Amino acid sequence: MKTHKKTGLFFGSFNPVHTGHMIIANYMVEFTDLREIWFVISPHNPLKQKSSLLADHHRYYMIQMAVEDDKRFRASNVEFDLPQPSYTIDTLTYLNEKFPGREFCLITGSDIFSSFHKWKNYKILLDRYCFYVYPRPGSDPGPYQGHPNLKPVNAPMVEISSSFIRKSILDKKEIRYFLPAKVYEHILEMHFYE
Repeated sequence: MKTHKKTGLFFGSFNPVHTGHMIIANYMVEFTDLREIWFVISPHNPLKQKSSLLADHHRYYMIQMAVEDDKRFRASNVEFDLPQPSYTIDTLTYLNEKFPGREFCLITGSDIFSSFHKWKNYKILLDRYCFYVYPRPGSDPGPYQGHPNLKPVNAPMVEISSSFIRKSILDKKEIRYFLPAKVYEHILEMHFYE
């Protein structure tokens, strides 16, 4: 029987991508059975305000810069061409049709489970897909704890957020070590988040 390549899907706004995202992705591909990680840029998370988002193509370009030297990672703009707002179940259905040789799994923080019941077809997602869950401060999978498709991963707890990055840039703080080097340079050059 042919085994499928296990691909972790790391969904996010990545507004901007930062070293916390890279640390988690690196951990997942080295310390779990995932063979590669795709950073899936969400054009619009239905549970977030769209106004604070940098344009889709800018966020995609920054992910490309962050991962370009690492064959284990890929930037994906698959949701840009799907109906909006984006729903994880629809994206997975599309990806499974387009890439039948892969087994897609989701990479999520433990904090998503407080609103997981609001996700479209969340029960189907949980029954059909594996979730690799990394710890987030002050949260756990709650009622989903112990579900056979949830795989808790003992990744380092990284308390860096994109909102912290954006506020720090606005406040004119030096944050070069919070971002991949090329992304940091690009943000400076483009005057993003100022």
